[in-house]
Amino acid sequence: METRVAIVSIIVSNMDSTAKINEYLHDAAPYIIGRMGLPYAKRSVSIISVALDAPQDFISALSGRIGKLDGVTSKVVYSDVISPAQ
Repeated sequence: METRVAIVSIIVSNMDSTAKINEYLHDAAPYIIGRMGLPYAKRSVSIISVALDAPQDFISALSGRIGKLDGVTSKVVYSDVISPAQ
């Protein structure tokens, strides 16, 4: 299965959605390279960046599920690096 390296950028303005975000990211744990979260109290948002090495369909689905949560925006940036099927 081919995998891609990508960054999922998440901005959370509704903190009630954080439990669901953490659940989704926990399920993605085998693919996560690293994660960084930054609370930005001045604007009442949290900014989360998640680096992944996963199948493109998985990354897209994860970002889509996260982005559908109330008060959450999620976008993906893909690298041009694609690993061969193993």
